[in-house]
Amino acid sequence: MHRFIPANPLGSIMASMIAALGLTGAAMAGAAQDRLDWAALSLPAISGGQVEAQSLKGKVVLVVNTASQCGFTPQYQGLEALWRDYRGRGLVVLGVPSNDFGSQEPGSNAQVASFCEINYGVDFPLLEKQAVTGANAHPFYRWAAERTGPLGVPRWNFHKILVGRDGRLVDWFASTTAPDAARLRAAIDKALAEPSS
Repeated sequence: MHRFIPANPLGSIMASMIAALGLTGAAMAGAAQDRLDWAALSLPAISGGQVEAQSLKGKVVLVVNTASQCGFTPQYQGLEALWRDYRGRGLVVLGVPSNDFGSQEPGSNAQVASFCEINYGVDFPLLEKQAVTGANAHPFYRWAAERTGPLGVPRWNFHKILVGRDGRLVDWFASTTAPDAARLRAAIDKALAEPSS
């Protein structure tokens, strides 16, 4: 009586392990692509120069497309309060003025910066005016849209996107979610508690 013995049992086991590792490697590569590399983006500051990518690395970043002539414009006050309350713990509020919705941000970058400072005392970082939807959207918004799908794409001013310390998109919030909303603050608290990698 003959027993069946695989020609190379060790090779068979190794092949299975390699296949499993290959799948894991593919999953890890996909996860790495989900992480935003702030340094790969152009972040032109509203006052000239660039918002330093290093200042965002390892931080929780709340990105908000803003406008000066919108019914939601008073949210600037709440965003500034978030920035002051949480920046010591690692939150950055990043404003992105945009004229995409209702032409409610028609002014120049200098006018926008002046408006924000005079009316709301804004000192969180602001980018130059950007498109946030469509083919010409800033690369950050294209990256975010790939992760949220159509539902998470800004539909109006003061849409909010939360990015974790590890560069992954944590959540998004409609314009109607005020900066002091319990749901938003809970998401920020949770993201701040997470490690950066």
